[in-house]
Amino acid sequence: MFNFIIDLFFPKVCSGCRSVLMTNEFVLCTNCRHELPLTQHYLDSNNDAVKKFYGKIETEHVSAFIYFNKKGIVQELIHNLKYKGHEEIGVVLGNWYVEDLKELKLENPFDAIIPVPLHPRKFKERGYNQVTTFGKALAEGLKIPYNDSVLYRKKYSKTQSKKNLLGRSENIENIFDVTSTEENQNKHFLIVDDVLTTGATLEACSRALLKIPGAKISIVCMAMANS
Repeated sequence: MFNFIIDLFFPKVCSGCRSVLMTNEFVLCTNCRHELPLTQHYLDSNNDAVKKFYGKIETEHVSAFIYFNKKGIVQELIHNLKYKGHEEIGVVLGNWYVEDLKELKLENPFDAIIPVPLHPRKFKERGYNQVTTFGKALAEGLKIPYNDSVLYRKKYSKTQSKKNLLGRSENIENIFDVTSTEENQNKHFLIVDDVLTTGATLEACSRALLKIPGAKISIVCMAMANS
């Protein structure tokens, strides 16, 4: 009864279009789910996300779940996840995409999920890492560990979203490092992030992880900027 009254005065709304959710809908309305621009990257080993890293780092797999377009459903989703505390969005996207990732036929299966880390100052400002729930959903679905202690950000930097390509590249150089132990050697790390744009941040994360002997790198993002 109490929950009914709460829902009556404060109805749950879709994180994509703000319409009131039906009782059988969660986070996204049925219409927004159908409208999400899926990339289908997992079906193409030479997809657009892979090409972001050609000649820069060696990767085992790279993909994004959906395309990011400004002023669209995905922008609204990422904004609500990143700045409004709606971490359940990461759970929904992770649970959805993990079913596709299970179809991958990799010579070297993933050993651990590694989130792109926030600097402690940024974490304190935001209160959470926006990729945590997405990464944990993937880890649970793939039945592999989620490890947020291997990779860390040693320098604080302001948001990359309004910087040009050169500014981003200069800003992220050498800002990540790893806690390397014998246990982490010869592992296939799957790095997870929210939006793949230039790839500069993920390249920097990969270079840090590749300092670990025998490390292999894969990358999965919730979304990729549709250029």
